[in-house]
Parts: sequence; C-alpha cells; structure tokens
Amino acid sequence: MPLTKEQIIDALRTVNDPELHKDLVTLNMVKSVAVDGSAVDLTIELTTPACPLKDQIRHDIEKAVHAKAASVGERLSRIDIDFTADVRSAQDRVAGKENPLPGVRNIIAVGAGKGGVGKSTVAVNLAVGLARFGARVGLLDGDIYGPSMPTMLGLNAAEVKARNNLIQPFAAHGIVAMTIGVLVEPEKPLIWRGPMAHGAFKQLATQTEWGELDYLIIDLPPGTGDVPLTLAQMLPVTGAVIVCTPQRVAQDDARRAVRMFQQLGVPILGVVENMSYFICEHGSEYDIFGRGGAEVMAQEMNLPFLGSVPITPALRLNSDAGNPTANFDPPGPLADALNKVVQNLAAQVSMATMRNVVAQPTMSIT
Repeated sequence: MPLTKEQIIDALRTVNDPELHKDLVTLNMVKSVAVDGSAVDLTIELTTPACPLKDQIRHDIEKAVHAKAASVGERLSRIDIDFTADVRSAQDRVAGKENPLPGVRNIIAVGAGKGGVGKSTVAVNLAVGLARFGARVGLLDGDIYGPSMPTMLGLNAAEVKARNNLIQPFAAHGIVAMTIGVLVEPEKPLIWRGPMAHGAFKQLATQTEWGELDYLIIDLPPGTGDVPLTLAQMLPVTGAVIVCTPQRVAQDDARRAVRMFQQLGVPILGVVENMSYFICEHGSEYDIFGRGGAEVMAQEMNLPFLGSVPITPALRLNSDAGNPTANFDPPGPLADALNKVVQNLAAQVSMATMRNVVAQPTMSIT
C-alpha cells in the first residue's frame, strides 16, 4: 500500500526538536511533503541557521518515516530532506515599532561586568564560529573607548568606504564587521562623555550597510554604562551573552551586568566562562583562576551555561595576529571548547526565537 502525505505528517508528529521538546508539526517546521511512489521529499525549516542538532533531527525523521512505511507494507527507495532556516526577522518581532536594522534577524549583545575578562575574544570567536556553521554573521565593535577588532580581525590596514551615505562593513574571516577603531587614528584616545559615546554607537549600528544577516554580534564596553543602555533601547535585542572569568570578583560584576540586562527586558542567552583553565604546550591543564566559578554563578542565577574557554598560547597568538579562524583549525581542545560554546548559543537563540522573545524595553525613571 503506497505511503500517503498524511501518513508521513503523522510520522513527523513523533519527531521532537531536541531543544524545544515539541514535535516538528506542532512547531510548524514541516514546510513541504512530497511523495512520488517510493520516494519522499521533505522540507524542514530549522529555528536557527547554525542549528547544532541538524544531524540528529535528520536521523529521527528518517527513522520515523521508515517505520511508518513499514507499518503499511511499503519499502522506501529514498528520503530527501532539505533543511532551511527562515528565522523570523527582527522587524516582524517588533510590533508597531520602527526597526533600524530590518535585515538583521538576531541581535546578540556580548557583555561583561568588568574589563579584562576576554569579552572581545569571546565575541569575535562567536561570530566566526557561527559563520563556520553556515550563518550570515556581522560583528559590531561597540566598545567605543577600547576597540579591539582592528587587531583581532586584522583590519588595521582596512580602507573605509561608503555607499549611499552608509559605511560599508569590512569582510574578514567569513563575517562582516564594523569598528570605530578603523575610523580614528590608531593611538588617538577617545576622551568622550556619555552622550558622545551614545551617538558614536548609534551611528556605527544604524549607518553601516549590514545587509541581510542571521546574526549580528555586538561587543559591548564593560560595565553598565551608556552604550549597553543605548543598545537595549534602540535595537530589538534577541538576548545577551555574559562573559565572566572564574574568580569571585569577576562574578560579582557579572551579576550586575545580568541584572542590568534583565531590568531592561533583555533575555540572558547564557554565560561563558573565559580563562577557565590553562592548557600548556604539553597539553596539561591548570586551574589558575579556580575553574568552574562562572558555571556555579550561572546555576545560582538560573541561567544557561554555554561553556568554558581555556587559556592557550594559540588563542593569544591568533588574536594578536588577527586570525581567529585559526582557533578552529586544526581540531583540538581550543576548537572543541569554542565550537561547544557556539553550538550552545545557537540552541539558546533557537529557543528564544520560538518563544517569540522581543527585547524592546521602555524605561521609567523614578
């Protein structure tokens, strides 16, 4: 007896998204089903372009459809699954409010309570890592006072170009990026009061021609000052990633950053423990700063823990050389740690998207 379209849809009702724990039909992820004799063609819409569990979903679909075919006495010759990722745009998720970046689907802030915890390092590698999973990614260096991207992305010799009154972002390592560090003299200090930093950040964010992006990663200045507030009020932020080192003093400041974002209505996508441990050239690991402290903080605050990033000589060398791509090749402890953080972040964005989270807060001052 030939397998019908309705029977295939019934089979897909038994396949759950591993992160959302609901079936693909209920989540409206099944976009098309076609049956041609003993051949089946499916189109499945993922909730994020960099979905780390695509292979598991594929396996579960094939198993369910083959089982349904066997139950009606049919033997399938093939099952072709086409995965798409039409994530709802930020414009769609901001009801009745103008979105200054309508082509950007997910805006992710990377923040920290204090400086020196490796926030920019994490932001750069998140952007490059998501791009390596096939997403279209932009990186905005919002650290107005201490821009790191010219060095970390190798942009020191980049030439600034404009088109139709918009700045053209720089293409590097599979992403597009913008930083104030290429717009001013390399050693010129930006001695600005808050309103000037606010204006500079707004210009970089809204007057750069980002185009169509799946993710825009924004590296924020440390602390809870003007730029994070401007970001939360101006853009529809999908969520924030908090970077923290294991020490208690770093955790104390990270907690303040978490509470700031929560007060502004910005969801916390997770915590990354940077400088978690040191890997020497011989492969031995040393817990210099008390490994696991940030993970404990995340658990205490009921936040997702995205993973730990070790200190390695390669990470320092690649950052200084402006070559973050080298952090992912060849495979090893550093690449594994970074890929884990990237995959966990993609999963959290997926869940935030399905919850239809919009962070466009209003502030009342009392």
